[in-house]
Amino acid sequence: MNSVIETILRHRSIRKFEDRPLSDEQIRTIVECAQAASTSSFIQAYSIIGVKDKETKRKLAELAGNQSYVEHNGHFFVFCADFHRHEVIGEMEQKEVLPSLESTEKFMVALIDAALAAQNAVIAAESMGLGICYIGGLRNNLPEVCKLLKVPKRVIPLFGLAVGYPAQQPDKKPRLPFEHVYHEETYEQDRTKFEAQLKQYNDIVSAYYERRTKGKRRDTWTGQMANMLSNPVRMYMKEFIEGKGFNLR
Repeated sequence: MNSVIETILRHRSIRKFEDRPLSDEQIRTIVECAQAASTSSFIQAYSIIGVKDKETKRKLAELAGNQSYVEHNGHFFVFCADFHRHEVIGEMEQKEVLPSLESTEKFMVALIDAALAAQNAVIAAESMGLGICYIGGLRNNLPEVCKLLKVPKRVIPLFGLAVGYPAQQPDKKPRLPFEHVYHEETYEQDRTKFEAQLKQYNDIVSAYYERRTKGKRRDTWTGQMANMLSNPVRMYMKEFIEGKGFNLR
């Protein structure tokens, strides 16, 4: 156990922040830590857009489903998959790069690079005593988000990251059992064992919600997931990402 591990294990999403902006030094440190993350073949296929303007935050909050913490935080980061610079590189170096940039493989590279960078940013922020909340709701209406942030072709805003000084200390949500997530040598395919682990987790999650809401909720995790996945959302995404020049080949 050390301070890094303790920071990681203390994580919880913060959805209420003090009215206190991050300093420019804090913002730079968080971004530099993001950039220190591993990147496939040194491609660095992501960009980060920082949003301070209150009106822009308000509009992003509306687009993300009226989530107040998108508007009210210390700083708002938007992590983007980005091959715009690589298209420019192809023109600079007079090389045909589009077949590669438009491949599914490079689409995956951009997503992974951005996610790795974001998690580094999160750990850095939390190590400073700040709180964070990932915002996938930006994908509710990406055409409008792109217009608002003026992103060019081959750039896709993937998710936001609200960062600030916590004004709440919520309980930590229990994660899936270690044995259900970690498989030794090969993937565990014993269905009886698999379902037993999920049922055990349902009991833990249900108790968590009952305790948190003083008996008003007793949700199970499998029930939550089944309800969510039986109602498809953001089904415009395939057409949108192809229109941005990703995942075409």
